[in-house]
Amino acid sequence: MADTDYDINDIKRRMDGAITALKTEFASLRTGRAHTAILDNIMVEAYGSQTPLNQVGAINVPEPRMLTVSVWDKSLVAAVERALRESSLGINPVVDGQTMRIPMPALTEERRKDLSKVAGNYAEAAKVAVRNVRRDGMEALKKQEKDSDISEDEHKKSSADVQQATDDHITMIDKFLETKTEEIMQV
Repeated sequence: MADTDYDINDIKRRMDGAITALKTEFASLRTGRAHTAILDNIMVEAYGSQTPLNQVGAINVPEPRMLTVSVWDKSLVAAVERALRESSLGINPVVDGQTMRIPMPALTEERRKDLSKVAGNYAEAAKVAVRNVRRDGMEALKKQEKDSDISEDEHKKSSADVQQATDDHITMIDKFLETKTEEIMQV
């Protein structure tokens, strides 16, 4: 039975990882306010490889609807500007020497709906990840029962635990999506 308990804890940990990844993706979605996490997924062509924006410059929020990026290496200013313009965020940086001011335009109703759809896609991907962890757990339990490591009753109880963990995590994902959608749609 000790193996099964370990598997359940491992399954829950892996499901929690899907939730953590979802929170990170949600943080990068724009709402009406400027925050540094919006730029977390932006990669810049620097020194011959793709580098996260926060590793080539300092990102600040001087005003609620403004971000600034202070690029450390002057030779990367053009690459940073290009990466910001080509991102899916719909932002238009204003270059001032090695500093870029990024005004956050008010979101249109259409853009809010698009962002809500993107949030829904992120949530669905997280649900798929949780279901894949569930499938792995169920297969491990079947194998343990087949190998006579656990009894049929232990298999049924553990399967119920795996299903409960899955249901709990899917419910959490739905709540996070609902909260994020409200945040995006708020004017």
